[in-house]
Amino acid sequence: MARLALMMMCFAVITGCGSAPRTAGRTAHHETSIPSVPALGEPDCKPPSPSQPWNTAAGPPEVRGTIQGGELWALFFGANTKAVSIKIVWRMTGTGDLSLVSIGPNGEIVKPDWGPEPHGGSNWLRPGDEWGAGFSFPSAGCWDLHASRDDVGGDIYIEVT
Repeated sequence: MARLALMMMCFAVITGCGSAPRTAGRTAHHETSIPSVPALGEPDCKPPSPSQPWNTAAGPPEVRGTIQGGELWALFFGANTKAVSIKIVWRMTGTGDLSLVSIGPNGEIVKPDWGPEPHGGSNWLRPGDEWGAGFSFPSAGCWDLHASRDDVGGDIYIEVT
């Protein structure tokens, strides 16, 4: 009986100490490949989508998107995620073409300056197909970068200053 109680207590400690909430539909394989990150982004950038340098401490910011039933990642090239005009490399699971739109703090809708353009090969290893696109943001504030494919959609929330 004592052994059973000890096993149940260990199980409770292990399962109760998760590092971050998980998005519904994510497979165990993908969960274990993602390092501990803060809570996923929320509308109005409360909080913004989590960002961390990709590849090295000086690498471009990699941002994890908020999505259900898939994965969404963005890699920002330029000064940082707060730049007014920036190139973004996208990775998203799902099927069909990638559609992108950005919704500004005052409800303004901005389409990409160019793209999305499919990428052939890459050393950025995140799930899904890869595209590149350029965006310009005409005003400061929280921007919702919305990405969708035929069967999934998600958002990345960034603060533009």
